[in-house]
Amino acid sequence: MAPKMPQLKLSLPSLGGLTSRFSLPFMARGEALALGLDIGSHAVKACELQRSGSGYLLKSLGSALMPPDTIEDGALVEPAAVAGVIGNLLGNLGSRNKKVAISVSGYSVIVKKINLRVMSSEELEKHLHEEAEQYIPFDIDDVYLDCQDLHTNTGEDDHTDIMLVAAKKELVDGYLGMLEDLGLETVVVDVDAFALENAFEAAGGPDESAVLVDIGASKMNINIVSGGASALARDVILGGRQLTEQIQRALDISFEEAEEIKLGLTPAPENARQRVEKIVLEACRQWSAEIKRALDFHQTTSPEQAVERIVLSGGGANIAGLADLFSQENNLPTTIFNPFARAVVDQKRIDPAYLRAVAPSMAQAAGLATRLVEF
Repeated sequence: MAPKMPQLKLSLPSLGGLTSRFSLPFMARGEALALGLDIGSHAVKACELQRSGSGYLLKSLGSALMPPDTIEDGALVEPAAVAGVIGNLLGNLGSRNKKVAISVSGYSVIVKKINLRVMSSEELEKHLHEEAEQYIPFDIDDVYLDCQDLHTNTGEDDHTDIMLVAAKKELVDGYLGMLEDLGLETVVVDVDAFALENAFEAAGGPDESAVLVDIGASKMNINIVSGGASALARDVILGGRQLTEQIQRALDISFEEAEEIKLGLTPAPENARQRVEKIVLEACRQWSAEIKRALDFHQTTSPEQAVERIVLSGGGANIAGLADLFSQENNLPTTIFNPFARAVVDQKRIDPAYLRAVAPSMAQAAGLATRLVEF
């Protein structure tokens, strides 16, 4: 049996995220929030929020490590193994929410901003389905498409920017089938960069211009947001796992030992300290160069939208000195992102020290957990 399609194939932040910095979207009777599932190559993270007054209550969160090589470039390689990890995690959390929001990324996902003449929603949808192949390198029959008018036209300007998203059906359907087998209903399929943007908005930052940088195990998401909208979003296939593996090979130690050295939890051996510092510095400068490339492109295309700061999240955010290096090399202040900065937290259920430690890596899951769903 083919998996049931989610209500939205792909969805940008304003189609279901926060509508403003200070208020939650109106929740009609029969609406609730999805359970956010960030399914990565290194770990799966789950987050469940509940509306609470003018903000959110953090009901539960957690993560579980993924077996090696079960996900490659965002696609499922071993769906049964991934399903087992997710099932165990949700069982431990005790969540009864069966409606989930996920996000996708990788070579099978294209995010592109294009400029078109102003047209109605119906005209835009027709145009993109007829002309999509000039914008994306995939056969139109092989992808799910979504788009959003960013309403950048002013005065007599008859053209506007459109954010176009395409994801291969094979990639999306793989996740839908795997989650359906777990008894879960996928109601939102988002894009990693936009899930991060939703978390940023929920934490109170939509009115400023910032570059959101999420460094995961196998990739880095860069999303420049300005005035509550995404101006540029891209994935870079550079992540924390490559850095850990370089340290592992250089010192001939286990992956786990190398990970602890990378995060500064264990000091490198005295005779290898300079070698490790050089490896870490080179990798961090690679990441910084990708951020600078995105900032330079944004400055060229949108010089009126000056970026105010870098907001760093993901597991890579815990690398000692990384935020300072990004600040120095890009001449911008860099802050470590806490997606739960405005959330109400029951400290009897969720240990504050644990929450502080995992908060940066939970950003995408938190953004997905803000999505409204009908029931």
